[in-house]
Order: sequence, then structure tokens, then C-alpha cells
Amino acid sequence: MTDQNNPSNLQPDDPDTTGHTWDGIQEFNNPLPRWWLWCFYLTIIWGVAYTVLYPAWPGISGATAGILGYSTRAEVSEEIERFDALNADLRTQLTEVELASVNREDSPELYNFALQAGSATFANWCSQCHGAGAAGVQAAGYPNLLDDDWLWGGTLEEIQATIAHGIRNEEDPDTRWSEMTAFEGILSDEEISHVVNHVLSISGQEADATLASAGDGVFLDNCAACHGDAGMGDRFLGAPNLTDAIWLYGGSAEAIEETVRHSRFGVMPGWSGRLSEAEVNATALYVHSLGGGE
Repeated sequence: MTDQNNPSNLQPDDPDTTGHTWDGIQEFNNPLPRWWLWCFYLTIIWGVAYTVLYPAWPGISGATAGILGYSTRAEVSEEIERFDALNADLRTQLTEVELASVNREDSPELYNFALQAGSATFANWCSQCHGAGAAGVQAAGYPNLLDDDWLWGGTLEEIQATIAHGIRNEEDPDTRWSEMTAFEGILSDEEISHVVNHVLSISGQEADATLASAGDGVFLDNCAACHGDAGMGDRFLGAPNLTDAIWLYGGSAEAIEETVRHSRFGVMPGWSGRLSEAEVNATALYVHSLGGGE
């Protein structure tokens, strides 16, 4: 562009102007190169042709199908069906065999398939709570599946039952069920302090010896029915072992007091109605293989 009010800015080799003027400024007549224009026109033609041939224009209930009728969803669905057909025999076997008999030595193909299928199912449905690596989230009460501490048992059959029916899943009569009493209002603040120190003591943590001794009786009267006299827990009731260093909601004095006062009531959905039997069994085998299975 050039300033019409300052002719000294004009150079002998400057191009002609378009004749357009804005606030005394004229526009040079510099057309785009022909090759660039033709490329631009071709992209327009290609774009229009694409919207005619392939799904493109949105409608009320869907997009235009396009002349070619191509669908990426249909293509993916066909691929899934193809692989399902290839693995149909293995899926059938997973629903018919005893899980304990599926191992690397006796049935390597089925075992490897189960681990791969279980890993994919876990990543899709379970990792949101238990984490991608299955280490859980203690602050939120999601258990670590890598250790050897199991509230309801860690055998293949027990893991499979937990996955299939869930925990405190009110929709399934076969769900795992336990309910801890909230002792706020039942025990006095002093008694709660006593039992908290008792739990700290039996779990090997630093505690007030006097308060812990006083908490022994409180524990026996109110907690031993589920956790046992020694606090070792009861898998039949889903009552955790209080003597180890593994805590679902944290083992500090504050976390234990919160649990005693207000209880915990974690819920896990049952997956038997959402996943196929083969997927449930494959997930059980995968979780069992992570290192904490019994």
C-alpha cells in the first residue's frame, strides 16, 4: 500500500493501484499467483465432492450418508465382529472351564488370551477407580489390587465373585455385603480416642500406651464381633485386618478416627449384567495375575 498524501513514498517500480482508497491510503494491485489460485479452486472442488461422496452434512437425527455410503463406525464394527469370530472358541472355553485350571503351563493359548482380554476390560471398566496400574487410590477407598490383602478373599473364584456381583450392590442379591457401625453418638469422644489408640497400637504404630490399654475393652465390646478379638479381620464379613500396614482409607490417627466416627461404605458395581461371562472370567484371571492373587 502507499500513502496518497505522501507521494515521496512512491517508487518507480511500484505496481499500479486498484483505485481503492481508505483514509488516503491506496491499495496496490498485486493479484495472487495463478498457481495459488488454481490450488485454492481445486481444494474447493475437492471439498464439495467429499461432502457429496462421504458422510458430511449434519441433520436432525444423523448426517448425510454420502453417495459411497462409507461409515467408519461400520468398518470398526465389522473388524470387531471379525475378531470376535476368530476368538469365539476361546471365549466359549473361558465360560466352561474351571478358572483354576487356566494357566500358562496347561493351557497357554487360553491363558494368554484371558490375560489380554482381561487387561483390555480392566483398562476400559475398572481403571477409573483402581487406577491404570491397579494400585488403587487410598484416599478415596479404592483398594490396591497388587498387594496380598483381600477383604473378601484373593483366590480366583473369590475375585471372580467380587467382579461379577460387586460390593454392596443393592441390585444384586449375591453381592458382597457388610456394613460398619458409625460410632459417633454411640461412643463418647474419650472412648473413640481410646479405641483409635488401641488400633494404632495393634497395627504397630506409635500410640499412647495408656489410652491404648483403655481402648482394649472398648474394642472388645464394640469392634471384635467383626474384626476379631485380636483385630485380624474376617473375610466372610469383609472386615479388614487392623494389624497389618495396609489401609483402605488410610492408617493415620485422623483417618482411623474418621472411620470410627462415621464409618465407611464403599460400593462397587456388579459387572455380570454389563460384561459377558467370558469378560468377567478374563478380568478375574488378569487381576489374579497381577501379583496379589492367592
